[in-house]
Order: sequence, then C-alpha cells, then structure tokens
Amino acid sequence: MKNNTDNRIREYRKRFKYTQEKLAKKVGVTRLTIISLEKKRYEPAVGLAIKIAKAFECTVEDLFIVGE
Repeated sequence: MKNNTDNRIREYRKRFKYTQEKLAKKVGVTRLTIISLEKKRYEPAVGLAIKIAKAFECTVEDLFIVGE
C-alpha cells in the first residue's frame, strides 16, 4: 500500500534546530523512527503525530498533508 501522506517533519525540525536524535527523545521514539518518517516510509500513529506536532508547537494538520 502506497503512503499517501506527506509531512513537513524535516522542515520543522530544521526550523527548530533539532537533530533527529533530539526530536526522537522529545517524542519518545528512536532516531530510526524519525528517519523513516522524514523519508515517508510510513505514517505515524495518531498519538505520535500529536506528540510531534506539540514538539513543534503546531497542529497535526500543519505538519501532515493527506493526499488523494
């Protein structure tokens, strides 16, 4: 099944000057999870999406773009 969700995780991470490791620790996952999300290898569970959005002080909708 093709991943049809785009995200702005890398863009926000750079804006906040977070390393992948720092973001991973902040939201309670591994660095590999952040890498996989940034490369759009999978879509995060709702709980993780909310944690990431909170880390970046934005909404889930600002961070994730659902395609057709």
